[in-house]
Formats: sequence, C-alpha cells, structure tokens
Amino acid sequence: METNIALKAKTLALAIAIGVGGPATAARADLLQDLKAQIEALQKKIGELEMKQETAEKKQAAVPDNVVTGGATRGSFKLPGSNTSVTVGGYVKLDAVFSNPSAGVDTKGDLFLDPTTIAVGPTAGDNERNQVKFGARESRLFVKTNTPTSMGDLNTHVEFDFYGADGNESVSNSHGFRLRHAYGTLGNFLAGQTWTNFMNPAALPDTLDFGGPVGQIFDRQAQVRWTQPFGSSGSTTRGLWSVGLENPETVVQIPGGASFRADDDRIPDLTGQVMFNTSMGKISVHGLVRQLRVDSAATPAAVSQKWGGAVSMAGVIPVVGKDDFRFTASAGNAIGRYSDGFFPDGVVGSDGQIRLPKQWGWFAAYRHYWFDQLRSNLVLSTASESNPAGTPASTNKSTASAHVNLIWSPVANADLGVEYIHADRKTEDGLQGNLNRLQASAKYAF
Repeated sequence: METNIALKAKTLALAIAIGVGGPATAARADLLQDLKAQIEALQKKIGELEMKQETAEKKQAAVPDNVVTGGATRGSFKLPGSNTSVTVGGYVKLDAVFSNPSAGVDTKGDLFLDPTTIAVGPTAGDNERNQVKFGARESRLFVKTNTPTSMGDLNTHVEFDFYGADGNESVSNSHGFRLRHAYGTLGNFLAGQTWTNFMNPAALPDTLDFGGPVGQIFDRQAQVRWTQPFGSSGSTTRGLWSVGLENPETVVQIPGGASFRADDDRIPDLTGQVMFNTSMGKISVHGLVRQLRVDSAATPAAVSQKWGGAVSMAGVIPVVGKDDFRFTASAGNAIGRYSDGFFPDGVVGSDGQIRLPKQWGWFAAYRHYWFDQLRSNLVLSTASESNPAGTPASTNKSTASAHVNLIWSPVANADLGVEYIHADRKTEDGLQGNLNRLQASAKYAF
C-alpha cells in the first residue's frame, strides 16, 4: 500500500511540474514528452501492484479453515484454523560397534557414555573381548511448534529416542521410547526438561559415538530459566545471560564403595550462564551452586548436607574455511553427576558426613573439512578428582578419552562414517583399565 501511495504522489508531482511550465520551446517539448512517458509507466506499475495485491487477498480469503498451509518457520506447516507452525523431524541412525574389551561399553551396548563401566585390574574384561554390537537406538523423533503472541513467541519442543527400557535381542530388538526434551518458552521464560544451563550444547563435538568425551558437561533435566539478550545493536546482539533453577539430585559414594542416590534434596540447583558473541566466535561462561544432602538409613548419620559449586567455560571458534575448534573446561567441588556420571557429588565417610572432592575436566575438539562433503574430528579429553581421606578404594580418580573419525555426507541429511575411540579409567586404589572401540555409523535425517 505504501508503494502505491508513493507512486501516485510522484505521478502528481510530475503532472504539476508540467502544468506550471512556461511557453514550450523545442527542448521543453522533448522534456514534456519524456515526462508524459514516465507518467504512463508509473500508472501502469500502479495498476500491476494493485492487481497483485487484490489477487493475494483473494487467495488468502479462499483458503478454508480445514486446510494445512505452510508455516512461518522453515520446514513447518500450520495447523488448520490456527496460527501455530508445526515442525516434525529427526533421524534414523545405525551404529555398528566393535569393542575390546566390551566391559567398556555401557549396559545398552552401543554407546560409550559412562567411563565407570571400563573394567579395571589385571584381569579386566578377560572374558569380554572382541565383541560386535549393532544398534539403532539413537534414532530420534521431535516435534516443535511456534505460535506468535502479544508476549512474544510461544515455542514448544518434545523429543524422544530409543534408549529407554532394554529390548529383546533374540527376536524383535524392540526398545523403549525415552524422553529427551519436553519444554516450552514464552518470550524469555523457559519451563520443562532440556539441557542444563551449566553447559553449552552448541560446543559438543561432532562424534559418531553418542556418548562423547569423558570431560564434557552433559545433563538434561527439568528446570525453569530466564534468558535475556544484552548489548543489542540493530539486529546484532552481543550476547545473552540466563539464570535457572534445576532439578536437584544428590549422588554419593557411601562406605563400601556403593553409589547411593539420596533423593532427599530440598533446594533446586542454581545455574547461570553468560554467552558472548565475539569476533573470535561464541564463548560462554557458566556457574553452578548446589546443596548436597543425605538423609537415609543407608548412611550412619541421620542428616548431612553441604553447599558446593562449580564453574565452566565453553566455546565454538571458527578457524579456516568451515573448520572450527570446540572446547569445554570445568572445575569445582560439586560437578558430580553433571560430568556424565563419572564423579560422585560427594563422598560419605564412616562418620556419615559428606565430603566434597575437588573435580575438574576438559575436552578440546578440532573439526576439519577435507572438502564440503568430507570432514574429520579429533577430540581429546580428561577428567580427574582429588578425593578426601577415607574415600572407598573403588571410587573413580581419573579418566581420559580420544575420538578420531572420518564422516562422508554424499547428499544433504546423510552421514556415513567410521570412528576410533580409546579410553581409560583409574580408581582410587590405583587399578587401571582401558577400552578400544571401532564404530561405523549411517545416519539419515528428515
């Protein structure tokens, strides 16, 4: 409409200019002729624009309420009779894993997620070597929605994979649906289950192995979170800060070496993050404050609780071409279960009191594109803790892992690759064990 008005105004101005002109000369006659031609062209353009606008309005009015139409976000569709855009997606993935020893593979058999499963000692895994495992449990399905409101966009995200209840490998190989994400956002406010605010999922490395490096921060849980942009300049934002209250869960080592989930937590975990958009890349810093509490007949004392905390830093830094460098580093005395389950949150002594070990971990990953369809990743990682006196001998002390892969994408949404993994674990009493794995994967996204 504004375009039509502007054209009409220009046409009127030209007409006035012609009307107030002096006696025609030969030169002025040519000028008047040019102006008349321009007026005719402008009037024709006005007519075309008005016709297009009328046609679009008629088409929009002609769409019945019960017809599915294209959505406002890429790859989405609108629910009939609504302004909600829906996106359905996911992928199918097959993993073929050769492990030596297979004791280093978790109980589900086809991912390296928890280094505590690496057997230690001189006879570790002697009866579990050179095993092959095929699995499609990482296959994933998600549904997302977007609805504009007066308070900002209302978004929802629900996502599942098949790492739920173990299935039957002798006949059907069925596996249970497992909830990964279920959250909604309204403007800046998030509520539901998703990645902890103490990590940066964008910095996770590009591995075929679903578990990833041992030193990463990795957790999904129920939470509420507020996210606020800062330093906006036009359409560019310098960064975001966010603060969240997340589901608490205390996991401790008790006398005898067993892992014990206290389930007596009373205060949510407090998390914070600041994300910076810099000339070097996206860098984030994170903070975590937790109350760790034990109140159970399984421990000698009735109640023991302590406050702990941790900090971490993560980032994705572009390098040359499409290459990038990714990293995470963390330290504190309450990282615990946020570290993929390698660390306990605390150690309960014979007096029934919780003691908090000092813990730290890191990974560094470089992704290199040989050409657009072929890439490789090298990921190195370690995690360690300094345990208090009296810690059970079987408690973890340190672990390390290395991933290297080659991934080919012959067409969009398809990845075919091979990856080698080496990992080791050492316990408090000095026993060691290691894992060597070779994995081949085929992934088809939709």
